[in-house]
Formats: sequence, structure tokens, C-alpha cells
Amino acid sequence: QVQLVESGGGLVQAGGSLRLSCAASVSTFRIGTMAWYRQAPGKQRELVATMASNGTTNYVESVKGRFTISRDNAKNTVYLQMNSLKPEDTAVYYCKYTYGTTKQYWGQGTQVTVSS
Repeated sequence: QVQLVESGGGLVQAGGSLRLSCAASVSTFRIGTMAWYRQAPGKQRELVATMASNGTTNYVESVKGRFTISRDNAKNTVYLQMNSLKPEDTAVYYCKYTYGTTKQYWGQGTQVTVSS
């Protein structure tokens, strides 16, 4: 049973920083793609950042220059460093692991709240 456990969310003032972590219990971690999504109240879940097994990263335009995705394959963990946070970044953040075309797993989510 694959499990993804996020941590690091919380309440922060605008302009502050948080680092999210997602630990995955999967033996193929290093060859899968990791991603962070977020879902704000009343909105659809949106892709925030991805990191492929070869290190290639992609970000949604609204977080470029502020967020950084990284991974530690030795710890089966992916991170999302979030700087210069804005109230519009408030959402539940989810990590997702994808391997091949059929295997994808989600974490339970961690709440990030940015106050103005």
C-alpha cells in the first residue's frame, strides 16, 4: 500500500515562507514523477509544480520565482519551498506520485493559510 504523507503546512503572514514535505512509502520513488497541487475553497484543484525523475521541473506561472520543488531520493521525500507567500496561496496542498501511465497516488493534504 503506497502512502504519501504531507507535512509543514500552517498559518503564515503574507511575505513569509513555509516548506512542505511529502514522504512516500514506495520503492520506485526515484523513477517516478512528483508533483504538488493545491485546492482553494470553491476552486478546482490546480497543479503547482512538478519534478520528474531526471530533475526537470515545471511551475504554474503564479508561483514562478517564489516556489521551489525539490526531492531527496534517499529519503523518498519531495519538498515545496514557498517564499513570498500571498493570501491567494491559501489552499490545501497535496502531493502526488506518478509512475508510468497507470499508477498515481495522492497524499491527504496539508492546509496552508496566508494572512494579509
